[in-house]
Amino acid sequence: MIDAEKRERILELRRGWLTLRQIANSVGVGVSTAARVCRSAGLSRLKALDAPPPPIRYERERPGELLHIDVKRLGRFDRVGHRITRQRSYGSPRQGFEFVHVATDDASRFSYVEILPDERTDSALTFLSNAVAWFKTHGVIVERVLSDNGSAYVSHAFAQRCRSMKIRHLRIRPRRPQTNGKVERFIQTLLREWAYRFAYNSSEERKRWLTPYLHFYNFHRAHSALSYNAPISRLVRNNVLRRNS
Repeated sequence: MIDAEKRERILELRRGWLTLRQIANSVGVGVSTAARVCRSAGLSRLKALDAPPPPIRYERERPGELLHIDVKRLGRFDRVGHRITRQRSYGSPRQGFEFVHVATDDASRFSYVEILPDERTDSALTFLSNAVAWFKTHGVIVERVLSDNGSAYVSHAFAQRCRSMKIRHLRIRPRRPQTNGKVERFIQTLLREWAYRFAYNSSEERKRWLTPYLHFYNFHRAHSALSYNAPISRLVRNNVLRRNS
């Protein structure tokens, strides 16, 4: 055992960026004792002394100013899958995949989702056009889109489509997915509350439930970042939506 005074002295020196050997020599204990005390306080590594930088959070002022887009791959299935049965043998291995393309408005979290057969350029172009048109029906004019650096998004065709629609295309920095964090967070909610919540009998049944879920999310689900109001509240507040059709 080590007395409380020596323990506090060890931690004080550690917070002063001393090595374990330096601490042991200064306090008069073994290196293993100094290491044990630091480990119990979560200070085994010097980098633990560095406070993580505060997250930089931002939010656009008005709906349509920035649209986050991304895509998530989901496996197709023809029977209840292993996430429900806990038996990995369920479902056909030949079903393949479908791709859930997602767009989330930065200011309001109002979101559009479409399931397409792949994540290639043609599908990305189709999704962009459909998403922009859908947001427009709700009074939101898209000015910018933010994506990762997937091959479809860096293509000349995608850049040309954005120019033709007078939309500025922004891309996140490599290895910085948190820049697109709002759509990443929505995808996690989508998986938890729609894709994996119920025991669907097939991926087609899961697909049919996407539309009612999106209506619930956009018009009724409380969102913590919106003071527990639904995303539609931001459109109403900014006078971009005349009616819920």
